[in-house]
Amino acid sequence: MPPVDQAVAEPSFDDREVEAEYTLEYPVTCPCCDQVIKSLQVVRLLRTKVNFTSTLPRRGRVIICTSCKKVLSAELAGFA
Repeated sequence: MPPVDQAVAEPSFDDREVEAEYTLEYPVTCPCCDQVIKSLQVVRLLRTKVNFTSTLPRRGRVIICTSCKKVLSAELAGFA
């Protein structure tokens, strides 16, 4: 049995799969890290626990900066 002070390592972000990557029409500056970014990544969001009958969706997506991996305020929408 391992010593108590050794924590189980979770996989790093780079080990996890990104659902999609979108190239921006022109480079922008990330508001979190101030790096110029040319693309954004999409990561799936799954509801894992709720203590009541929820009308919230079971799944969703968040958009993250490719540089600092922080969640950004953005929208995925189709335009006709």
